[in-house]
Amino acid sequence: MKELLCRVAAIENLTPSVFRVLLTLPEPIEFLAGQYAQVVMGERDKRPFSIASCPSKTEQLELHIGATADNSYAMEVLDKMRATGEVRIEVPLGNAWYREDSERPLILIAGGTGFSYTWSILQAHLRSNSTRPITLYWGGRKPEDLYLDAQLKKLSDQHTNMHYCPVVEQAPATWHGAQGLVHNAVMAEQSDLNEADIYVAGRFEMVRVIRDAFHAQGLPLSQLYGDALAFI
Repeated sequence: MKELLCRVAAIENLTPSVFRVLLTLPEPIEFLAGQYAQVVMGERDKRPFSIASCPSKTEQLELHIGATADNSYAMEVLDKMRATGEVRIEVPLGNAWYREDSERPLILIAGGTGFSYTWSILQAHLRSNSTRPITLYWGGRKPEDLYLDAQLKKLSDQHTNMHYCPVVEQAPATWHGAQGLVHNAVMAEQSDLNEADIYVAGRFEMVRVIRDAFHAQGLPLSQLYGDALAFI
């Protein structure tokens, strides 16, 4: 892990409340798919965000930050970036990275901007030579919350070993995915969870429900990955 002072190269909207942040690093770093960076706001105030970039030796990192006026935790980070044009981060961190040497199918589960964690893993897997099946379930409240939906559908069409299932709680009549909570969509489609490696990111409450429900269905906890698991 290194502490680096980064230049803020871009902050752009993915939705009205989700922002893509590009950070230019002072030196190239290497990281694993599924790791995260911590923004250093103070000596005892460090705020984690998943790295959305595909792993490579790189001088730029992409983050997806969900921030609204009532979410000071994230909005203060964006305000600092805009005000100073730079930010200090600690990187790379996290133990829930992509296990490339496993032979089991992959199931990725994301809630909201937890997608950035699964996006890094998905890109890494599709760029590898592996033919292991990979399925992504991405949950949001409304279709517009799934900001890379069209790109993911296109990738699913291009890769025979990829399946994409978007899930929203509020679905219009023309919705092409599942409706409800994302973990229920997984359980409705997947009958043999114990045969997969499962990677999950989202709110702690969601991750806790997934851990308990999937373990009750026979999933060994050693096959469930997510940094939130260390805190619940």
